[in-house]
Amino acid sequence: MLETERLVLPPADPLDLPLRALEVGCTGRWELLSVPGAPESTLPHGLPPCAPDLQQEVQQLFLSSPAWLPLHGVEHSARKWQRKADPWSLLTALGAPVPSDLQAQRHPTTGQILGYKEVLLENTNLSATTSLSLRRPPGPASQSLWGNPTQYPFWPAGMDEPTITDLSTREEAEEEIDFEKDLLTIPPGFKKGVDFAPKDGPAPAPGLLSLSRLLEPLDLGGGDEDESEAAGWPGGPGGDTVSASPCNVPLARASSLEDLVLKEASTVTSPLEPPRPAPQEQWAVPVDVTSPVGDFYRLIPQPAFQWTFEPDVFQKQAILHLEQHDSVFVAAHTSAGKTVVAEYAIALAQKHMTRTIYTSPIKALSNQKFRDFRNTFGDVGLLTGDVQLHPEASCLIMTTEILRSMLYSGSDVIRDLEWVIFDEVHYINDAERGVVWEEVLIMLPDHVSIILLSATVPNALEFADWIGRPGMKPRERLGDGTPSRLFPDLPPPPPSRRLKRRQIYVISTVARPVPLEHYLFTGNSPKTQGEIFLLLDSRGAFHTKGYYAALEAKKERMSKHAQTFGAKQPTHQGGPAQDRGVYLSLLASLRTRAQLPVVVFTFSRGRCDEQASGLTSLDLTTSSEKSEIHLFLQRCLARLRGSDRQLPQVLHMSELLRRGLGVHHSGILPILKEIVEMLFSRGLVKVLFATETFAMGVNMPARTVVFDSMRKHDGSTFRDLLPGEYVQMAGRAGRRGLDPTGTVILLCKGRVPEMADLHRMMMGKPSQLQSQFRLTYTMILNLLRVDALRVEDMMKRSFSEFPSRKDSKAHEQALAELTKKLGALEEPDTTGQLADLPEYYSWGEELTEIQNMIQQCIMESVNGLKSLSAGRVVVVKNQQHHNALGVILQVSSNSTSRVFTTLVLCEKPVVSESQQDKEPATPDVPHPDDLVGFKLFLPEGPCDHTVAKLQPGDIAAISSKVLRVNGEKILEDFSKRQQPKFRKDPPLAAVTTAVQELLRLAQTYPAGPPTLDPVNDLQLKDVSVVEGGLRARKLEELIWGAQCVHSPRFPAQYLRLQERMQIQKEMERLRFLLSDQSLLLLPEYHQRVEVLRTLGYVDEAGTVKLAGRVACAMSSHELLLTELMFDNALSTLRPEEIAALLSGLVCQSPGDPGDQLPSTLKQGVERVRAVAKRIGEVQVACGLNQTVEEFVGELNFGLVEVVYEWARGMPFSELAGLSGTPEGLVVRCIQRLAEMCRSLRGAARLVGEPVLGAKMETAATLLRRDIVFAASLYTQ
Repeated sequence: MLETERLVLPPADPLDLPLRALEVGCTGRWELLSVPGAPESTLPHGLPPCAPDLQQEVQQLFLSSPAWLPLHGVEHSARKWQRKADPWSLLTALGAPVPSDLQAQRHPTTGQILGYKEVLLENTNLSATTSLSLRRPPGPASQSLWGNPTQYPFWPAGMDEPTITDLSTREEAEEEIDFEKDLLTIPPGFKKGVDFAPKDGPAPAPGLLSLSRLLEPLDLGGGDEDESEAAGWPGGPGGDTVSASPCNVPLARASSLEDLVLKEASTVTSPLEPPRPAPQEQWAVPVDVTSPVGDFYRLIPQPAFQWTFEPDVFQKQAILHLEQHDSVFVAAHTSAGKTVVAEYAIALAQKHMTRTIYTSPIKALSNQKFRDFRNTFGDVGLLTGDVQLHPEASCLIMTTEILRSMLYSGSDVIRDLEWVIFDEVHYINDAERGVVWEEVLIMLPDHVSIILLSATVPNALEFADWIGRPGMKPRERLGDGTPSRLFPDLPPPPPSRRLKRRQIYVISTVARPVPLEHYLFTGNSPKTQGEIFLLLDSRGAFHTKGYYAALEAKKERMSKHAQTFGAKQPTHQGGPAQDRGVYLSLLASLRTRAQLPVVVFTFSRGRCDEQASGLTSLDLTTSSEKSEIHLFLQRCLARLRGSDRQLPQVLHMSELLRRGLGVHHSGILPILKEIVEMLFSRGLVKVLFATETFAMGVNMPARTVVFDSMRKHDGSTFRDLLPGEYVQMAGRAGRRGLDPTGTVILLCKGRVPEMADLHRMMMGKPSQLQSQFRLTYTMILNLLRVDALRVEDMMKRSFSEFPSRKDSKAHEQALAELTKKLGALEEPDTTGQLADLPEYYSWGEELTEIQNMIQQCIMESVNGLKSLSAGRVVVVKNQQHHNALGVILQVSSNSTSRVFTTLVLCEKPVVSESQQDKEPATPDVPHPDDLVGFKLFLPEGPCDHTVAKLQPGDIAAISSKVLRVNGEKILEDFSKRQQPKFRKDPPLAAVTTAVQELLRLAQTYPAGPPTLDPVNDLQLKDVSVVEGGLRARKLEELIWGAQCVHSPRFPAQYLRLQERMQIQKEMERLRFLLSDQSLLLLPEYHQRVEVLRTLGYVDEAGTVKLAGRVACAMSSHELLLTELMFDNALSTLRPEEIAALLSGLVCQSPGDPGDQLPSTLKQGVERVRAVAKRIGEVQVACGLNQTVEEFVGELNFGLVEVVYEWARGMPFSELAGLSGTPEGLVVRCIQRLAEMCRSLRGAARLVGEPVLGAKMETAATLLRRDIVFAASLYTQ
């Protein structure tokens, strides 16, 4: 009963029990505790885990059960706390770094603080966007190679970075600044400024801060010296007065407001520098390559690189200078071994653990050098527009344009750079790309040494002198790269600190390792294949006998041809059939004499293909060679897709190569050109038909070189080959170590060229290195964005300005001497009656200048020259005659340089013993009658005459008088009386009559005979002549009314004033030559800056704006691309459409886009042309010479459809039917287009256009495929 009544209670919760279970240790023993809140265990649960348990637990929890991961459950995710919004934190900015620090000055014995001295801190807050110093920290690793368009370049070698010592030295020469006068109140770019009015003056205007009130609580150190002494400063009242304390002298001028408060001048005087020797002005040092270098291995016991052969003398000389870290210019013939110098520099850099950059003019040469140097050194990289291999290597091979971009973008590669090797420097003569070489040579930093490799040029010393001679003066700067804006009139730093001086050692040799023999070939059939005639032997002797033999052989064949087929048959080359006969006979002759392989230079892509295709019956390879060629072709073409291997050009070239023939020109696909080059270097291509680029881009010699013609088309007209061009191509003949001599053959398909033309081409001097410097918008914007660099400095240092700038040092010295001389001269007296003496002098100078100008216009006019006929009386004024009358006897028929044979009055010569001791005549003082009109010469003694040949500038005036003279008789008589035996004969009556008439006119018109009026008589209606005549009459009236001429002291004071004014005039001329105003390209620079200002790329102060910074990132067509981007002309198009439109900017083949284009592309083409037309109109409005039609005509839209279809995925084999452009040019266009797309991608990111940037990335990806971007064989 009791059990049934028991209440059923719920089980108690363990947490409600007053007990706690505690696990003790790791053995599993438990204890019960009644203490509330006791820990659950003394150690972690269970035994310590081991590695298998951890692995199993990780597998079970995280791999087999991903739900445990915090990613799949909110309860397991990380917690976050809501951040309190603080918008004001966005407005906080770090303070400017402190440019200086205070250094305590203590007593050397007691240690008492005597004062404080401000010390400038170096390298404060340097960055790639604010400093040009090499001491700035490196940029991000992603930008270490290419740099960034927003970064500053490093200091060019022509500009020396200022140091703290420079700044301290310069402060001593600073002038005092008056803070009360002539100070700007509003700095550039600010809307408000600072009021410099005194503090007791009126209240400043609204928006202006009172500088005096700001500085009122500050002690500027301008107190009285007596007060300082009374106070016993710095020790306070009663303190010891230290006489040597720097605080006892007034404050020196400072370079900032902080300096005015803190800086104290030091009484420690800097010791005087010892006198420096006169600077050596020979910057190009020629090296004698004829003297042997016997102690080469003693001077360099452990060379950085060793060859299997003994280097030549010129190579050893260059290596010796490289060991001394000198810059060298090596000029030698093709295949002479200039690459040895480059190899040693690369090895030397690897030994020094530095870097070398090898630049080449074209991409093909870069690829070949990459293969050669990689096989030799291993650690070699390649940077081209579309390839980037091993950028971390110690030796980087690139084109010159890429190096220029790296210099402007501040690439950190420049820091470790020791050598830059410029190959094919004579390419600087290229009108289109020569400016790149000059830009790079100017922008290279000072720590980089230069190696220049070139063919023989006549002005190598001049070019090296330009590179070594200091020329660019830096803009005056304070601190690191900051222009002196507070103190613009600071004196320049000392020359030793201001300019870099570097000697360039010129090593030039004309010796050829393999001498050449030059022949004329007149054969055209198997019967005449022996008609080859020596014209120039290996010793350089010209054989006229061989020339006449070739001439006779050609004439004999022509006569036989006329007898057989008639005399009216053409005698010039007849086309492919005749070419085939000529080449078959020539190659048969060369094959018989074992003079293969041969390179045939033909100056036309079409003729190259025709000549190779015409030799269908020629087979020059053996079966084993055919097998080797076949295997090599299969291996190289295997990387192409199937349709690309069946391209007509690939099939045709494969067939030619199997027979030992090859073709090499810009229309050939790049991979086929490389196949031809490699097979040629192996000796498997026996005959190679190539254009001129083969001689420039590929260093592969042959046994024989053949010229199809000696005439070429240079883009504008047909002309003969220049000596330099002929030597460059002929130098490919002769393989060093294989051939005793090289053979050069000139084909005479038609007539034999003239002997003089052949002599000039073969033995003439090669073309000089000439500057092709021009201003580009990219150059201007890249320099304008850096305050410390100026475009004027770039122009001054260009090779085009070198002839006028190389004497700048002499001009500076002459200017200093003239300044000193001018200070020692007495001031002329201009008081009283001499008050108008300066005006009288200036009137006379101006009148003389106007008279010369009018006379020059007369002598250049048609009517003026017509009036100068025989019998005309003129006034002669030159070094021998001063205002002497003369009559014209004869006028030369040469219209370009006319000579007037004239009978002129003169004094009868009196021979006396004291004539040699005669003192020089005192300068004449011009009186009014000397200045106005012509005070004619009248002989003081017996009158005589002479016959002189006058230039137009020797005639001072043309009179209205005409005499009847017999010029021929007078000339014959005068010539006869010049002979010794007829010298005492009396003159003829005609001579006497003419002399008497001239003497009578001189006596009748002592102030000059009546002259022909230029306006009324000669009908000169030019504004300058009319206004000059009116001004001359006004000046004559002023001169006649001058009072100073009546003073007895007028002659002495005039001479004193004249000397002073002449010195000042010469000083002005020297200042002009030393100034920017004398630069030849300065007007064009101002015009281009005005274009940039009009388009909004720079502001009125010259600061580069956003559009200008975008243009800096473009490699070409910077204005057009930037305008298209900012007009949103590209953002609405698809990637393939953008690529198609941009092809008009890189395509070199002229042509119309065609009618099959989609409407979107047609509208895009018109829009691009409209933008180009707008830019061209702005250029014309700003004064540039390029017309709108010429600017728009640079766009070629002939490949728009081809590029559009290629970007859409069409195979390359189908593109041939869309355009007649050669395949090689199409590939080159697409490759350049991909580079432009990458430039636009970077520019879009710069301005924050992610959509356009993504489209440009897509466009570049669409273009980069298949045979167009097949990897180079040289890089595999």
